[in-house]
Amino acid sequence: KYIDLTHVITPDAPVWHGFGPSKFGRSVDPATGQAYAFDSSGFEATAYALATDQLGTQLDPPAHWAAEYPSIDELPATYTLRPLVVISILPQLAKDPGYHLQVADIEAWEKANRKIPEGAVVFVRSDWSKAWPDPKLATQTVFPGVSLAALKFLHGERHILFHGHEPLDTDTTPTLEGEEWLLHNGYAQAEG
Repeated sequence: KYIDLTHVITPDAPVWHGFGPSKFGRSVDPATGQAYAFDSSGFEATAYALATDQLGTQLDPPAHWAAEYPSIDELPATYTLRPLVVISILPQLAKDPGYHLQVADIEAWEKANRKIPEGAVVFVRSDWSKAWPDPKLATQTVFPGVSLAALKFLHGERHILFHGHEPLDTDTTPTLEGEEWLLHNGYAQAEG
């Protein structure tokens, strides 16, 4: 079963505040300075001035924070075609909107299902994305995340390929400790 986890890219898609907004407009003929239009050119095209490559759902390669590791173009296309495990933290979020996945949540999932297979992709379900594309999502300081202990367990004990989370960052720590650990150890993650 294939599930589309992408979002439509729009100028006001939520992004980290340090990037600023993207700009979309009509493509312009460089010879005339006029925008392409159906009535004058027979077609229309869109021009994109993207503030970042981190728009909507994106695979965060290790080179995003650590130049010695692979960038997105160095990861094979088959990278994301793996067994998928989805661990929901919805019950925990009902009590604490800033809850971060813990090792105990992973162990509880495994007890109810099976051991996470080596090489799998683990997505953390928080339903944060149900508010997409509200730009206010990018300004939240309290949001669901993944604890550093859970990340170390998933990679060190279960040997997953990568994990995914719905918010724009891995965790809410001041230094983004989970994201820093992941990318500085050569792991990728899916965000958004």
